[in-house]
Amino acid sequence: MNLIAIRGATTVVANEYAEMLQNTKRLLQEMMQKNCIDDHHIISIFFTCTKDLNAGYPAKAARELISANVALFCCQEMDVPDSLPKCIRILMHTLSTYDQNNVKHVYLNNATKLRPDLIIKQEDIK
Repeated sequence: MNLIAIRGATTVVANEYAEMLQNTKRLLQEMMQKNCIDDHHIISIFFTCTKDLNAGYPAKAARELISANVALFCCQEMDVPDSLPKCIRILMHTLSTYDQNNVKHVYLNNATKLRPDLIIKQEDIK
């Protein structure tokens, strides 16, 4: 097993707790699915939110999906001028049979703008 780091991000339309949880949960599920992650292999997850999101902790979504023994940490993203608003970012550390070079990072909603180099083109899907 290898220790790998998986990045992900999503955005929400409004600073509403239910929407934050729903989008965070979807992001976590896709990160785990695309990287074949068993929740018992997750070591820690860091969550950041832009300053315009303060309705709740995105880590609460993780508690509905994964083991209670996983270390979770929430903090505020750096407030950089003209950065993507209403954005939740995730950094997950986990044990995996994947090598770091084979990790599939996941960006959803408007967060796809953060890493256009990772977007799969429709014609590349078989």
